[in-house]
This record gives sequence, structure tokens and C-alpha cells, in this order.
Amino acid sequence: MSQTASTPPTPGLAADVDLLGRVLGAVLAEQEGGRFFELEERVRGLSKRARAAHDPAARDEIDAITANLDARDAEKLVRAFTHYFNLVNLAEERHRMRRLRDSAARPRKESLGDAIRTLKARGLPLEVVQSILGRVTLGLTFTAHPTEVRRRTVRWHLESIGAHLPALEHSDTRADALATIGAHVEALWGSMELFTRNPTVLDEARSGLAYLRSISAALPELEGDLRQALAREYGSDARPVVPLRLHSWIGGDRDGNPFVTAQVTADTFALHAGMAREQTLEMLVALSANLSEHRDRVTVNLPGGGSGDEPYRELLGQLRTHLQDGSGSLVEELQGLTTALEGTGQRRAADQFARPALTRARVFGLHLASLDIREHSANLSRGVGELLALAGVHEGYEHLNETARVHLLNAELRSRRPLSPIGAVQPEAAALVLEPLVRAREARERAGPLAFGRYVISHAEAVSDVLEVLILAREAGLEPIDVSPLFETLEDLRNAPAIMAALLENSVYRASLNDRVQEVMIGYSDSNKEAGFVAANWALYTAQETLARLLEGHNVPYQFFHGRGTSIGRGGGPAARGILAQPPGTTHWGLRLTEQGEALADRYPSPELARRNLEQVLYALIVSAAGAQSELPPAYHEAMTVGAEAAREEYRRLVDDPGFVAFFEAATPINELAALKVASRPVRRSGPPTLENLRAIPWGLSWSQSRANVPGWFGLGATLELLEECWPGRAAEMYATWPFFRTMLDNAQMSLAKADMSLFERYASLAPDRRLFEFISSRATDTVTLIETVTGRPLLASEEVLRRSINLRNPYIDPIHFVQVELLRRYRAMEADSPERPLVERALLLSIQGVAAGLRNTG
Repeated sequence: MSQTASTPPTPGLAADVDLLGRVLGAVLAEQEGGRFFELEERVRGLSKRARAAHDPAARDEIDAITANLDARDAEKLVRAFTHYFNLVNLAEERHRMRRLRDSAARPRKESLGDAIRTLKARGLPLEVVQSILGRVTLGLTFTAHPTEVRRRTVRWHLESIGAHLPALEHSDTRADALATIGAHVEALWGSMELFTRNPTVLDEARSGLAYLRSISAALPELEGDLRQALAREYGSDARPVVPLRLHSWIGGDRDGNPFVTAQVTADTFALHAGMAREQTLEMLVALSANLSEHRDRVTVNLPGGGSGDEPYRELLGQLRTHLQDGSGSLVEELQGLTTALEGTGQRRAADQFARPALTRARVFGLHLASLDIREHSANLSRGVGELLALAGVHEGYEHLNETARVHLLNAELRSRRPLSPIGAVQPEAAALVLEPLVRAREARERAGPLAFGRYVISHAEAVSDVLEVLILAREAGLEPIDVSPLFETLEDLRNAPAIMAALLENSVYRASLNDRVQEVMIGYSDSNKEAGFVAANWALYTAQETLARLLEGHNVPYQFFHGRGTSIGRGGGPAARGILAQPPGTTHWGLRLTEQGEALADRYPSPELARRNLEQVLYALIVSAAGAQSELPPAYHEAMTVGAEAAREEYRRLVDDPGFVAFFEAATPINELAALKVASRPVRRSGPPTLENLRAIPWGLSWSQSRANVPGWFGLGATLELLEECWPGRAAEMYATWPFFRTMLDNAQMSLAKADMSLFERYASLAPDRRLFEFISSRATDTVTLIETVTGRPLLASEEVLRRSINLRNPYIDPIHFVQVELLRRYRAMEADSPERPLVERALLLSIQGVAAGLRNTG
């Protein structure tokens, strides 16, 4: 972070990082004075020496410095390194875009062109490829979770800096760009990074939905890529549609969030519709400006004629009117316009102007994204029980066994009679689950059938849970309704096939489902927290295998909805690799994924990066959906079943230890995370503060802060040890030939590479004893050795870019960790009324932001 900025460097990542670091250094020196700048530079130099030379004396010196810092200097030191990482992350984004630009002239690896080329190489005829493209759907679901810890103000300054980075490469624009970047860095240093209040649900919705503009800009490019690939590989002039559907949970996810009321859900539907209308009006105005053709100059053949001199503009004016009064069909009229242009020889105008608008209209419509509603099964039972009692049908529904419940619900659904008059005041539990569906019906009436998406049932454990939703949908006038049962825990995943079998054999439900796609959601978070990394991965794999066979046996089209985060412990890792590792045949109809937290800022900050992320995921989905089904070798199945149980036992030995909760709360900042106002949802579910009630995201985030990363690897060592003992060489064979096993080990490598047991030891020093630290640390060392034996290579040998990035970042993350441990020690020892406590707390919370910025992918 030196103080000067030199003449134009050769464009590249290193040059951008160097320049931004020097700009930040200059701001620090100017704003905070020479004493602090010298302190920051001294700590930076010591940290680099400690890492490069493995110099314990340098670490001891940093310890001495941090022990003597006052709260304000501690805060400034944390902020300096945090903003450095924010700027480094910007430079990396710029570098990614630079590389994408340089590779744009050829079909990139993991692109739509690569997907079609792969299918052609497999010998698939055009008709089969077109069938796949018409069948599969990729669903992306935006969710609000506490992993994007930066305020919108901070993101604004960073986005502005990023927008000016390209101008640094040109001598005529460099000086102005550098001045603007410096001004934003200066303003950033003077801004408050922490939220002063928890964001509201609508704040979260606005923040998440803002990234849809990048996706909107990328969609026509993706559709063009697909069209060109079919033309290049098959000589086809087909115009396929990008198989993408957008959903959101923000404003509809009621599980454990008391702030998602029916009114908030209604306001979210209105927000979606308003943003969609605004985006569509902008699109139609731009289209009208471009389609200026005069009927005296061109042939016009519009549906319904068009009597004006500029008929296309006349049509678009009518469309804008329809948009304002809620009449007309946006997609149909834009399709007619596109067809008319093509039919009269205006193919360039159709391709460049009309078709991109049609593509966006297909995906966004007047609803922007389909809002899902998620509710816990226990609330459904209470609400339906009140309705049944109110109607005089049955008292004490909740006390019935499952057989009696299903019999009663089937009879009610066959009767078609409502349980309460329209407009009647509902009891509390009934209103809680019924009113959101009434708001969903109203949204559909205003913005079309895609305004409301699916109803997701958390902790689904019986057929009655799904039938209860059908009862509520009938009462709300919201039929048909698509229900997605969510299986999260290990027990839920094991029971899922039996529950779904009973559901599909229920004639009332099958009549309701008709020929629509059955979606089944599987949760990565709670299963990992309960059973550990390996056992959860295997339970998810086997549940999908069994469920796929079951659904195919019932001739029901289906999709799996993967509730995954960005951290390895929550199903994270490269999305394309994860899709290709799914059980064969389970992506035949497509799949759905959650996109949350910092994933949105990382994947969709610009149209270029949005296009790259989407093409990689679509590549994997298309290639996976085209794969021939093949049974997993019984030997692999046996090895993983036994190995997963060994991993589960080792994991439970850790978390069931009588001292575990005390150790976890002392050796990670889990309790302090609750004070970081980054989400509307509480850190824990209601009830006592137990491990079971702790939400999976703060569980994973706290382990990443302490650099142990337990959810992303712990237990794998027991699996690999058992496999080698029982079947020597089998693990290496499975790694070489089985995508699931290879992906699991590669993801664990990423998690272990970001782990650092020497830093974790510092956090563990805050705990009453070292016993569990020694256990975790020794198993990390053993697991790394076992992985390297199985793969035959050092850790992350095949991920050179990631390995280099981790090594370059570590010296700059270390000071934040050092300060954080010292602040945790002070904070926990302070009296609640200590005048210094607010200052220490603020510095501590900023250190949590800093570690998250340095590590990325922590949620």
C-alpha cells in the first residue's frame, strides 16, 4: 500500500492490484497521518515475512503490536486490510472480464458452444439435441442470507471504482480515471461500513433483485451463443430459447423469519411487478427508437395491420399502453413483431432489436421473478387444524395419526367445498398460512401465472404436509399450485422415498399434479450440520438416486431443487462441476439452485460475468441431461455407504463431546455474529440456544472466521482410512472414474487449503482447554495426507489459480485474524457497561467483515 501511483502499467491483475493498493496507501497516509500509515506498513511487512520465511519472531512481533493497540487503531488497522481486499476483489473481477474478452473469439470451455460441441461429439442427432433444449430448465432462486456483509454504500463506491478500471489502460483517459478512483477510495475510507440496523425484508429484496439487470443484459448474448452453436455444429437455423427460469425467496421465505408477514409478501409481489414494469418500459422505449421503419420504405406485415406511417412504433406504443393498464400479452405481441420483421426481410432488425426484447420478455414477463413461499410443516398443520375446527369438520386434527389425517384431507379435497366463507376472519394460525396464498393469488391476477412460483414445505415428513397445502390453496382460490417438499436432515433424506411414494400413490394428489413437473427440494445445510461433510453428501446422492427411480416408475416428470450455499459445507464449490457430479439421470428435466449472499455479488456484478456464470451452469446442465443413465458400480456404492458411516461417527464424536458447545462458542465468533446487522432473519431458530437451533449459515461462517472450516472436510479422513484398510486402491480408482467422489474430494481440498490450523490455534487459545483443537488439527493434517495419497498430487495441484490466490491473500488476512482474536479476548472480558465496549465491538464486527472479504465464498 505504497503512497505513489506510477505511469500506465502493462494491463493485468498484478498491475491493477498494485495500483489500487498504492491509491489506498496514499489515502491512508493523507487521512490518518504518518504514524498510522507506518503502523499499517510495519504490520504488513511483518505478516509477509512471517508467511514467506515461516518466521515465528515476526508473528511474535505482530502479537506484541496487536496486544498494545487501542480500540481505534485496531479498528483502523482492520479497515485498512479489509478495504485492500475489497479492492483486490475488484481487480480480480476486472481480470476475469479481461480474460473473457480475450477468449470470446472461440467457443470457450464450459460454454454453450462447448455443450453443443460435446453433444455432437457423442453422436447425438440434431433432433435429440433440440429435444433436450426444449425439455430442461435451469431455475435460479435468489435468497437472502447473512453472508453479503457489505452495506449498499460500500458496494456503490466499489462498483464505481470497478467501472473506471478499464479506463486506466488508455493514456488519454488514465488521469481522469485515476482521479475518480482516488476520490471513491477516499470517500470509502470515510464511510461507515457496518449496518446501523438490520435490513428489512424489502431492503433484502431490492438488493438481490438489482442483479437481475446484469442477467437481463446477458440473456440475448446467451441465446445468440446457442443459436450460433447449433448453426456451427449442425448447420441448423433453429432459434432455441435459453432454458432459464428465475425465482426468489426474498419476501416469501417464512421459515423462522417472523418479519416475513403476509403484508411483506404482498409488498414484495408489488416490488417485483413495479421493477418488471419499469424494466419493460425502458426496453420498449429503446426498441421503439430503433424500429423507425416507414411503410413507404419497407414492406409491413404486422398482425392486425398497423395503420400509421411508422407501424412498428405504433405497435410498441400500444404495447406500452397495455403495460400501463394491464391488458395485452407482452410475449405474444413481441413474438408477432419479430416474426413480421423476419417475414419481410428485416432479419438484422429482428435479430439485433426485436429478438433480445422477446428473450427478456419470456424470462422476466411482468413478474420479474417468480416469488416462492416457504413455510414450516408444523405451521401448516396448526393452520389447517384451525380451519377444520372452524368449519365443524373435526376438532383436534393435530392429534390425529398420519393415516387418519390423510383420510380426512382426501375427503375434504374431493368435496371441493370451502372450509370458511370468503372474507371471513380467520383464527391466528389459519391466517398465518392462508393470507400469503391469498396475496399470491392476487399477484397472479395482476402480473400473470408466473408471479407466484412454488410452495416449499420445510421439514416435510408426511403426505399430509403436502395435502394441507392443497387445502389452503383451495381456500385461497390459488389452484393449481406446485408444491415442493423440502428434505433437509439425514432422517428426512432417508425417509424421502417412502414419503414421495405414498404421495404419488395418492389419487387426490396425482389428480392435482396432473402432468406438471414434480419438484423435490434437498437441503445441504442441516444435513451437513447434523451428519458432517461426507455423510451429508452421500445421503443427498442416494436420496436422489432412489427418488429418481421412484418418480420415473410413476411416469412423473421431476426436478431436484438444490438448497446450497457458497461454502463447501453448504454444497458450494464450482457449480458446473457439482452438476456434472449428480447421480446419472437425475437432471433429465433440469434442476433448480439457490443463489444467495455474496454469490450474487460475485457472479452477477456485470453482464459479462453474469453471462459467464450462466453459460457454465447451462453447459453442465445440458451435458448432464444428455448423459445416458448408468448404474453406479455396486463396489463403489458399498464403499461409500461404509465410508460415510465412518465419517458420520467421527463427526458425531466431535459435536457430541460434552465440551464441544463451550469450545465452539469460545473458539469462533459465533455469539458475536448475532450483533452483525446483515440480515432480517435471526441467527438462531426459536427455542433454547442449542446447536440444533443454530442456523447453518452462521455455523459455517463462524468456522471460516476461525479458519478451521470444519463443515467442509471433517470426517473425510475417517472415510479414506477405512477405504484404504478394507479395499486398498479403491479410493484412487473412485477418484479417477467417479465424478461424485472426485468432486467431493476436490471440494474438500478447497476447504482445507483455506483452512489454517496455526490461525485456528489462536482462536482455540480462547477456549477452556486444547483437547478439541488437538483433535480437529490432527485430523486436518491426516486428511490432507490421505487426499494427497488418493489423488497422487499435492493439495490443489490442479487448481493453480486458486492455490496462488490463497497464498497471495494469506499475508494480508493474517493481521485481521490477529486483531480479531485480541478483540474477542478483550470483548468477552469486558463489563456490559464498560465505556470502551462499543468501540471494541465495532472493531470486532469490522474484523468479521474483513475476514469474509479476504476469504470470499464463506456462506
